[in-house]
Amino acid sequence: MKKMYKGISVIGMGTLITGLLAGCGSSTATDTGMCTDSTYAVPESASFDYADSYYDEDYEYNTEIKDNNNESYEEIEENGYDLVQTDPLSTFAADVDTASYANVRRMIEDGYDIDEINADAVRTEEFLNYFSYDLNDPEGDEKFGFTTEISECPWNDEHKLMFVGMKTQDVDYDSLPASNLVFLIDVSGSMFSDDKLPLLQKAFNKLVDELPGDGTVSIVTYAGNESVILSGESLENKDTIKDAIDSLEAGGSTNGQSGIEKAYEIAKKYYIDGGNNRVILATDGDLNVGISSSDELEKFIKTKKDDGIFLSVLGFGTGNLKDDNLERVADCGNGNYSYIDSMLEAKKVLVNEMGGTLLTVAKDAKLQVEFNPSRVNSYRLIGYENRVMDAADFTDDTKDGGEIGAGHSVVALYEIVPADSDNAIDLKYGDNSDTSDEADFSSEYATLSVRYKEPDENKSSEVSVVISDDAYNEEGSDNIRFAGLVTEFAMILRGSDYMGTSSIEDVMNQYSELSSDFRDEYKDEFYYLVRKLS
Repeated sequence: MKKMYKGISVIGMGTLITGLLAGCGSSTATDTGMCTDSTYAVPESASFDYADSYYDEDYEYNTEIKDNNNESYEEIEENGYDLVQTDPLSTFAADVDTASYANVRRMIEDGYDIDEINADAVRTEEFLNYFSYDLNDPEGDEKFGFTTEISECPWNDEHKLMFVGMKTQDVDYDSLPASNLVFLIDVSGSMFSDDKLPLLQKAFNKLVDELPGDGTVSIVTYAGNESVILSGESLENKDTIKDAIDSLEAGGSTNGQSGIEKAYEIAKKYYIDGGNNRVILATDGDLNVGISSSDELEKFIKTKKDDGIFLSVLGFGTGNLKDDNLERVADCGNGNYSYIDSMLEAKKVLVNEMGGTLLTVAKDAKLQVEFNPSRVNSYRLIGYENRVMDAADFTDDTKDGGEIGAGHSVVALYEIVPADSDNAIDLKYGDNSDTSDEADFSSEYATLSVRYKEPDENKSSEVSVVISDDAYNEEGSDNIRFAGLVTEFAMILRGSDYMGTSSIEDVMNQYSELSSDFRDEYKDEFYYLVRKLS
């Protein structure tokens, strides 16, 4: 069965209708769509508008995709615990990709059970960073605002959770710099289905409608060969740009290499000093001519990113999605990776979050946490497995970090074993309880440091904040409690060795305790997805 996409829902998350119908069974519903006979009823504050769905009325789950799946994902070896006495530094590149959550949401919407979801499709940090949190804004001329918190670990009562969040300043869309955008669009035969090229065309038309009229758009397509559809067209001519997008048709093999080469060539030709110079790649990631392996793709993209041209990657489609290729391209090209499963997601990524998607404010951003052995025995960075770096890479400006856009936030979660925990590992040469040498730091759990470069510079700057006893909150704020629930869900989907007492029932129960002011349509949708798998 094909997905039939409709228009954009103005307020709510229309995809929830599908989850509601599947989850409620024969139960009756109120006017707001809430299941009334379930233990896990929708919170009364749920803020949905069901007037317009992702799907037409005749939508059916695409069960054929599950049985004929040719998707590929990078293998993930989950982070384990590091002992602070021997490895006090945790270093990783900032990552604000969200593709994993949207992709797994698509699987759940299509009727996948927990054991049918590919564990490697679940990247926990992308689940965490899909949602908004109540984070501190930067003050004055500071690049980042920081929010840190420590609370109890919901799936292991011997451990604690440490929440780390940083946020850039929101963008004023009226002050966006001129854009030099190159739409690099896959029109190969694999892009034929409704959830690929047709959805892509609608998504790009919506982006064009919202873009300020200052700058240029170029369109490069690739199938067996690349083709330049538009070259340096003024953004004032939106109808011309949209007509070019609407004219695209799918067919042929996939020569991604020639398309990428041509896109960067055109982006360099129309380069705007101080502007937003960016290639936006839209594809299912199936590259069967030219560069076809992730390793070759990585080498190629790394040679192209030093010209001040950034990259956004948009993944489309089911059954043949090459997620491993797309994630690697984005990471190597100083870019971000989103998965578009609907017009609603396109609106979120390309319209609502346009500043963060299109305007880079910090590049090669890296985070490093130094733990205090008198307070923390061991720690586990949750997620970021493919972004972990050696400690020495933190100050090495030749080592790549992550790209952060205007209004973007980065959230990370650590599971920590306190020094006085029954689970603490005793060392022959090191007493975790001895604080005599760290008397001045006895109230500190850790120090968080961030290094980053300005978009047009090659030398990094560093800022640091201390995470002390003041950050401890036994009950936990909505931030850390929700982040914990998202992590539990991801661990359940992955079948994690570290999931402890995590359960679908616990996630649903705990969600209902979050404050109504904190919840929004995206978080409520998360609740529905969890409930759908119960």
